[in-house]
Amino acid sequence: MNRFDVIVKNGTCVDGSWSGRGDLGIQNGRISAIADSLAAAEADEVLDATGLVVLPGAVDAHYHFGIYRPFAEDVRSESRSSLVGGVTSVLSYFRTGTHYLNKTGSYHEILPEIRTASRGNSFVDIGFHLAPMSREHVAEIPWLVRQGISGFKFYMFYKGLNLAADSRDAQAYTKAEDYDLGHLFEIMEAVAAENRIGQRRISVSVHCEQPELLRLFIERVRASGRTQDLAAYSAARPPLTERVAIAEAVTLADEAGAPVNLLHLSSKEAINAVALARRSYPDRDIRAETTLHHLTLSHDGVSGIGGKVNPPIRTSSDNEALWLALQRGDIDWVASDHACCTLDLKGSDLWPALPGFGGSSLLYPVLISEGYHRRGMGLDAVVRAVSANPARAYGLYPQKGRIALGSDADLAIVDLDRSARVSADALLSDQDHTPFEGVQLRGWPVVTVLRGRVVFRDGQVVGPPSGDLLAQGE
Repeated sequence: MNRFDVIVKNGTCVDGSWSGRGDLGIQNGRISAIADSLAAAEADEVLDATGLVVLPGAVDAHYHFGIYRPFAEDVRSESRSSLVGGVTSVLSYFRTGTHYLNKTGSYHEILPEIRTASRGNSFVDIGFHLAPMSREHVAEIPWLVRQGISGFKFYMFYKGLNLAADSRDAQAYTKAEDYDLGHLFEIMEAVAAENRIGQRRISVSVHCEQPELLRLFIERVRASGRTQDLAAYSAARPPLTERVAIAEAVTLADEAGAPVNLLHLSSKEAINAVALARRSYPDRDIRAETTLHHLTLSHDGVSGIGGKVNPPIRTSSDNEALWLALQRGDIDWVASDHACCTLDLKGSDLWPALPGFGGSSLLYPVLISEGYHRRGMGLDAVVRAVSANPARAYGLYPQKGRIALGSDADLAIVDLDRSARVSADALLSDQDHTPFEGVQLRGWPVVTVLRGRVVFRDGQVVGPPSGDLLAQGE
């Protein structure tokens, strides 16, 4: 019997904390040896990584499986797409109300349902963040933590939905009562209590857009008659709404004592608000996230309304401010906010068009091309931004996010010089468009390995779905 199931030979390994030329031995899905050289004869399979870099699989910590499509179907198609970007673990948001399963009820009933729909359909390892939409859900937080859930989400802008979309009021949309700052504070109190008694980080993730200001600005922009351009959408949900919402969220987090994650920051104003929050509350655990589209897309560079997303894509100067913040370490991780949304769901009018689009398949390619090649960002910093830091934030590290003895053998083997233009077809998603269409990116995964198994090679998925459920209990 061979010593290893797989050996990865002759690659340059880059972890968030070390790098160097070396061979990796994999046994039973985990890294069992790291050495200058391992004999090929000791393995059942050898992956030759000569001239390539070997990175830990990306952890896409902001995802929306099933938001607009049948849940199991969406898990199957969109997790397949994630493999293209070197993603091996996904943490997907879920809430009750409109979209997703289009139902309300206890998470005691619904969490098993979404886990069952995921099992056997995912090409990546998958876990969930949940949004407590009612007081019943807040009361379930201790039980959910025991089920392995480490992140709880609040959408600050839902109070303003009566003008943000197509005249639905917030309660009809969320099917929740009193979904306001008082509800957020109760979530934070419950999460803070779990942190006092537990050994891992339990956190509140906040979508920061201030609803009363959204109401005002949406009214003004819609009255102007603009129905097509993404610049109008940014004006209707301007960076000011992020700045004010961040201040509200961190003030409550400080009072409650809860770790907080500020999601998908889109603007220079948001970065400045996070910096102020950290100076104001130096003892609080405040972490910041941005997305691929907020780093790279601008509303004057994307035609049509396929790029509608919340918060909106901004300007090229906001893009650069976010890159600088990422390079300084002021942003902790980058995610995709992947939400498969086909063009028929966008329609031809900006206002009722559903928000969101896919991007998980571009996680490593964008960070390597735009970060490493264009801006001189170190590969170790890239790894921290898309793998190690999100894994740490949500209790997956060091099982995920590392190349280390005993860690899962989740790997993205990357050709740093491979250059290709983005096309919807190549991303292997069921989404029929991408706002990144035609963007030239340099640095693509050529092999993706999930727990020691090759699952993607040279543009093609290998084998059936083999992803596991993450964090299924303590």
